[in-house]
Amino acid sequence: MPSPYYIAPAIDSASSFKDNLFNERVLFCTGGGSGICKGMTEAIMRHGANAVIIGRNLDRLKASAEDLSNRTGNTCIPAQADSKKTMERFGRIDFVICGAAGNFMAPIAGLSENAFKTVLEIDTLGTYNTIKATIQHVRATKGAYISVSATLHYRGTPYQAHVSAAKAAVDSLSNTLAVEEGPHGVRSNVIAPGFTSGTEGMRVMTGNKRNKADGFSNPLGRFTEISDIANAAVFLFSPSASFITGQIIPIDGGGEHLRGDFFPLSGLCPRSIKCTEIIEGETLMKAKGRGQGN
Repeated sequence: MPSPYYIAPAIDSASSFKDNLFNERVLFCTGGGSGICKGMTEAIMRHGANAVIIGRNLDRLKASAEDLSNRTGNTCIPAQADSKKTMERFGRIDFVICGAAGNFMAPIAGLSENAFKTVLEIDTLGTYNTIKATIQHVRATKGAYISVSATLHYRGTPYQAHVSAAKAAVDSLSNTLAVEEGPHGVRSNVIAPGFTSGTEGMRVMTGNKRNKADGFSNPLGRFTEISDIANAAVFLFSPSASFITGQIIPIDGGGEHLRGDFFPLSGLCPRSIKCTEIIEGETLMKAKGRGQGN
């Protein structure tokens, strides 16, 4: 039965922005081999940019780079944590997306120090290292950063202490970057996606049981789509956002204001995790492939 309430459409950025908006610009994106960051990279490339996607799995990166190049008609190359290759190929970096991420479900009582530290190293330290590797090049082009965060730490989210701490630190780092680098012409903002359909994060959080917004209490009637996040990235990198910096922008259709029963506390912990289990994060994420992009 059709919903009696409004459901917001998912719009392609081409309906609002010029095809050549980012001609001769270069994007450097960590975590761009999959998920949200791949979608953001594709949208920016569709508007004229070339891109370098960064990650640990070179085979996945090569396949994604070829796919992005074919889809957009522009050039995408894969690299493993190296801004040097970007400069050798393109001679500049205009935009940076800090999007590497890792996550899993675990209660604090069953979360080892190593598991907690691993997520901070991927998310927070990964963002810091990306900034350090690119800042001189972004200064030269008067460019911009987008860090991919989350809304989990706005409230106490069960089984997500590790990623909540990591993303809160990412938010703070971006704000400081905006203040310090503004005088150099560099902007820095955060995109905080809500529950996003078709992503690894959604699978981790829901076990694929709620990839559709059936009965989901959201003012705009559905989960976030990758295209919603990509549109925000296109805007934030565009000249229209030239006076926007130091901001944290949730892309969740207003769902954060109504979040209540998405994480039921009927049990002590998720079924997939025993509260007495000590989870070694490095091993867990390597085994399950969760040290990827957002």
